[in-house]
This record gives sequence, C-alpha cells and structure tokens, in this order.
Amino acid sequence: FGAAVNITLGLPFIRTSVDHGTALDLAAKGQADSGSFTKALNKAIELAHHQQ
Repeated sequence: FGAAVNITLGLPFIRTSVDHGTALDLAAKGQADSGSFTKALNKAIELAHHQQ
C-alpha cells in the first residue's frame, strides 16, 4: 500500500482516492500512514494543472 491511486474517469470533475480501505483499526491506534492520501492529493493537483 502507499503507491497506488484510484482515479475515476468520465466525470466532469477530478476524482482521486486512496487505493485501499479505511483502516479504521490502524487509525484508532495512531498507526495509520497518510502516504496514500498524499499520493492521491498530489495526483489530483497534477491532473488539475494539465486541465488548464
């Protein structure tokens, strides 16, 4: 985990998300890794720059 990003195509807006579940058990223990979220956010920013 941490390297894949889910991109939904065909929408009138950019939609990216992490490519895994919520991992609430890890989040509750303070063990969650935000790397996947960062990758998804950076990909959305990259796609937005290409749309302009």
